[in-house]
Amino acid sequence: MTKPQTDRDKKALKNWFDRAAARALGKQVAGAFPRFDTRKFVELATRDLSKLTFMARVRQFADALGHTLPSATPRALAVLTQSLPPVLPDCDAVTDGWLQWPLGQYIADHGLPYFDESMTAMIALTQRFSAEFAVRPFVIQRPTETFARLRDLTDHHSPHVRRWCSEGTRSRLPWGSKVAHLVTDPGPIWPIVEALKDDPVRYVQRSVANNLNDIAKDHPSAVVKRCASWSKGAGAGRKWTIAHALRTLVKDGDPQALAIIGYGPPHKIAATLSIAPKRIELGGAITLTTEVCTTAARKQDLMVDYVVHYVRKGDKTSGKVFKWCKACLPAREKLTLTKRHSMRPTTTRALYPGKHRVELQINGVRVAEAQFRLAGD
Repeated sequence: MTKPQTDRDKKALKNWFDRAAARALGKQVAGAFPRFDTRKFVELATRDLSKLTFMARVRQFADALGHTLPSATPRALAVLTQSLPPVLPDCDAVTDGWLQWPLGQYIADHGLPYFDESMTAMIALTQRFSAEFAVRPFVIQRPTETFARLRDLTDHHSPHVRRWCSEGTRSRLPWGSKVAHLVTDPGPIWPIVEALKDDPVRYVQRSVANNLNDIAKDHPSAVVKRCASWSKGAGAGRKWTIAHALRTLVKDGDPQALAIIGYGPPHKIAATLSIAPKRIELGGAITLTTEVCTTAARKQDLMVDYVVHYVRKGDKTSGKVFKWCKACLPAREKLTLTKRHSMRPTTTRALYPGKHRVELQINGVRVAEAQFRLAGD
């Protein structure tokens, strides 16, 4: 799902669904259902918008559809399907597709008793925007039917539909509800990702990898085992999927995951890590420098990362892994690498003064460390 690049992007995200969006969606639906009360829809959809978050606005638009579409849900689903804009021309197309989000919310809210009609609507919707959120209640409440249907759709001609089969079944879909039974047992997902492991479209490959990456957070050994099996005879597309699926495990230094993508334990190497300056102010930056040398008689591929142990409240710390680079270390040679790291607070990370420890990680193994101080204590 990609945010459309329109004039609306100049506004805050939560304001995307505004009165202009309500009018546009009302006009779209009225084109398929001339008796649609556009004025009433806009009135209901825009009530107290300034008080609502982004998702609350989506739900209010969907509720407004519920009050203005035909009362018979199958008929309403047919109207919404008929109203949809043309199919996206390709997987990288940028359109005003977010306008269709309330249609998916309507399906999620009203479609469960009408499985076939809802599936037809979602197959059409996902080719214009996405139906990954619309299908979540079906995955949760009607899993047997839903997974059987999605497995059948993994060979659909549209990459949008194939991608939906994977994306909609992610156990930890961002912005979506966590699916507890898939967190506990990802078994129903395996046939879907298995069917899609050699999909030729990167858009689909990325979803399969993200699905596996979600599973790895709860069942790392199962994902490692499957990726190891997939790696035998893998083509370029499947290799990309495997590497992307294992990215969190690789960051965490999982030796089996690293081995699958070609990074064995570091052999006969020594490394140093230095930090300059040793003391910085909030908003400043440090420069990390490492020298890695080896006495080994063969070259080695290195996955170089570093771990910053951030100071937290109550004299606690928490480590976060950052990517540095991939490098080839020749036999009996040395490499010197530098990396700049900013200590600027973000909306997701507050920074606290004190001594911060940094570890150098090579192929999952912590090999050197250094410290710096963030001023203010």
